[in-house]
Amino acid sequence: MTELKTALDGFKAETALVLGSGLGSLVERIQNPKRFPYETLDGFPTSGVSGHAGELIAGTISETNVVVLSGRAHYYEHGDAAAMRTPLEALKTAGVKRIILTNSAGSINKKMAPGSVMQIKDHINFSGTNPLIGEPTDNRFVGMTSAYDKPLRKVFRKVAKKNDIDIHSGVYMWFSGPVFETPAEIKMAKRMGADAVGMSTVPEVILARFLGLEAAAFSVITNYGAGITGSELSHTETKEMAPKGGEILGRLIEVAFKEGV
Repeated sequence: MTELKTALDGFKAETALVLGSGLGSLVERIQNPKRFPYETLDGFPTSGVSGHAGELIAGTISETNVVVLSGRAHYYEHGDAAAMRTPLEALKTAGVKRIILTNSAGSINKKMAPGSVMQIKDHINFSGTNPLIGEPTDNRFVGMTSAYDKPLRKVFRKVAKKNDIDIHSGVYMWFSGPVFETPAEIKMAKRMGADAVGMSTVPEVILARFLGLEAAAFSVITNYGAGITGSELSHTETKEMAPKGGEILGRLIEVAFKEGV
């Protein structure tokens, strides 16, 4: 087992990406990649979810140095909302200043069809837990008014508009999983102001803000929420649809880095 900073051996990156279910194809955009399986890095959890590779890749995208976490550990796997705390702490120690999180999500907004991309502007934590429960210092009282960095969000929207890349903006609601939501829960989520639902990202955003990292996040829409179409949901559908939105998101990130984000 090796500390991340030691493993990177002098490689410096201010930006990190976390890839969600079915979004591993974004790894193909990395030039000169160096790969590190999570099991070789101190404190990095293994993911037991298909569609999550479980490796860290260091390299460049559009001549910008990046560290990419291909896969994450979820609360529903271990019952630990802080499962990604050690990797995020390791990223900060290695010099990372901003983190871009991605996930696959279900749409509640009929204007956001499967295969589209939503920039997360805010979230609703409906899980009943928090990754900072048990943190002994007063640093646990993290302000979340600007959880998703406003200047960073604005830059991504500007880049998308300039390059004719169609993205939506909305509120993401975190459910604990692993089961999909019921039709009644989807109706509730809509009434509470959510545009998409999923089982990740929110704990990492909370941890990122706790650590002083800028955070931005995007959902690739893989399906409509339960009860909207009448069809049953499945993880297979998530993995099949994620690459379609992943192509849009990959292009956005590539162009954004080229323009100096």
